[in-house]
Amino acid sequence: MNAQSIRAALDAHWAASAAGDQAAEHDIYHDDAICEYPQSGEVIHGKHNLQALRSHHPGKPSGFQVRRIQGEGDLWVTEYTIDYQGKRAFTVSIMAFRDGKVSHETQYFADPFDAPAWRAQWVERTA
Repeated sequence: MNAQSIRAALDAHWAASAAGDQAAEHDIYHDDAICEYPQSGEVIHGKHNLQALRSHHPGKPSGFQVRRIQGEGDLWVTEYTIDYQGKRAFTVSIMAFRDGKVSHETQYFADPFDAPAWRAQWVERTA
């Protein structure tokens, strides 16, 4: 699968995720895909379990924004934000592809924090 095809699959995946379309969101995964959440120590085995887990999330996302997608070959990274009940999570998804489908995904979630005043002279603040 070439880079354009993978990028199109990723765009469709993230659009479906933002829209809450569970079936379309999970089209990108192999049936035996593995998804890891290192921060909680969880590993989800199989597309079916991953879709079930996401379908039963008690706090459905109220906002979703892809910031950047970058990759080459079979390894692609997406940076995005998810809003859960008024709280934003900065998220990174690392996806490994096999035969045009995701075989392994690792997701990292981070809460926002206030920038310390001591470094203000060296940084630009964003919204």
